[in-house]
Amino acid sequence: MKMLPEPFKIKVVEKIQLTPRTERENLIRKAGFNVFNLPAEKVYIDLLTDSGTSAMSDNQWAGIMLGDESYARSRNFIHFEATIQKITGFKHVIPTHQGRAAENILFSTLVKKGDIVPNNIHFDTTRANVVHNGGKPLDLVIQEGLNPESEHPFKGNMDVQKLKKTVEEAGADRIPVVMMTVTNNSGGGQPVSMENVRRVSDVLKVHKIPFFLDACRFAENCYFIQQRESGYRHKTIAEIARELFSYADGCTMSAKKDALVNIGGFLALNDDSLTQKLKDRLILTEGFPTYGGLAGRDLEAIARGLEEGLDEDYLRFRIGQVRYLGELLIEAGVPILKPPGGHAIYIDAKQFAPHISQSQFPGQALIVALYREAGIRAVEIGSLMFARKDPDTGETVYPDLELVRLAIPRRVYTNLHIEYVAEAVINLYKNRDRLKGLRLTYEAPALRHFTARLEEVA
Repeated sequence: MKMLPEPFKIKVVEKIQLTPRTERENLIRKAGFNVFNLPAEKVYIDLLTDSGTSAMSDNQWAGIMLGDESYARSRNFIHFEATIQKITGFKHVIPTHQGRAAENILFSTLVKKGDIVPNNIHFDTTRANVVHNGGKPLDLVIQEGLNPESEHPFKGNMDVQKLKKTVEEAGADRIPVVMMTVTNNSGGGQPVSMENVRRVSDVLKVHKIPFFLDACRFAENCYFIQQRESGYRHKTIAEIARELFSYADGCTMSAKKDALVNIGGFLALNDDSLTQKLKDRLILTEGFPTYGGLAGRDLEAIARGLEEGLDEDYLRFRIGQVRYLGELLIEAGVPILKPPGGHAIYIDAKQFAPHISQSQFPGQALIVALYREAGIRAVEIGSLMFARKDPDTGETVYPDLELVRLAIPRRVYTNLHIEYVAEAVINLYKNRDRLKGLRLTYEAPALRHFTARLEEVA
């Protein structure tokens, strides 16, 4: 048996429909060759993101019906707070409407102009929030994490020696916080080992630098630790999670990932003084500190989803489904980032379309073709998302990795959908010489990939 069946029954269905090829061609042109501009109803299989796209359970929907919409300290907040405290061990819990709001509140409180914020690899919103507050985001992932062919089991690890060197050269007073993204989204959804988290924590404690986890996919990371790291095979995911958080001073989280909800996030931490500053800022932008821009029913759905996200049967299927897609592509010779990560398969666009230079966005060219040919929406994580101008030379600096992410929503698509995706990608790979590069016709000053418009290069 290639794959275990889904560990759930389907109770409600949503109709999807493959629009004709000619219509898809017109739609992608009208969208400026940017899949963010496509109407969702015109997408057949939507792998744009795993954020906020999960199918909620009957238990979560039941919780929504018990929403207490009291303005302050609703019973749903009490449940939300207690659940996060139990899972993470952190003392203070601050709800936000999503993960980037948590990042904004944290960095606008801690980061000032000239500061440095290290991470294994910053994701787009994390990087943008650091830059917006005058800081410099620094990526310190291990070298294996930049090699798509490497089979290192924990390619999301931070290079501890580079971290030590950064602290020595910059000085601890210029590093207000160090982040660690688990799993490492921009690096292929690759996990971080417990040993690496522990070593990073030890370095930062010596210099009294706060250590925060970007915990969007912490449960998936803990499953990889259980399966791959010595000494954890017989521990539960909940036990592993508690140890993981014990090495950090706090975390930000988009609950739209491993908490299996469509909206929501939070900050959790131990520092009393910092908590008060964060709450003061939260009131200005998100709302009262016990609802943080969310309805009581959303808080309840998150609390229940966090518990469900730790279920080992669910995680076994979840990560197994991603691996299944990866194995189908590897068997056909499609270049992907190996080994398959936790929430998505990442196609190596440099190898997929070597005839297209990074200046003409090979990853974006691939996702345009994928929609045009099969009605599938994916996302580029490469030059369109991360290329930047060097402030000193004015030259464009391109990212090391040029990837296309096929992010699989949780509990949404069956394995037949996965096989359809694999077949479409394989067909494109067989005809990859036909892919055309792109050039920008409009770009925003920050997070340009969301709203950019492009045209094909003849």
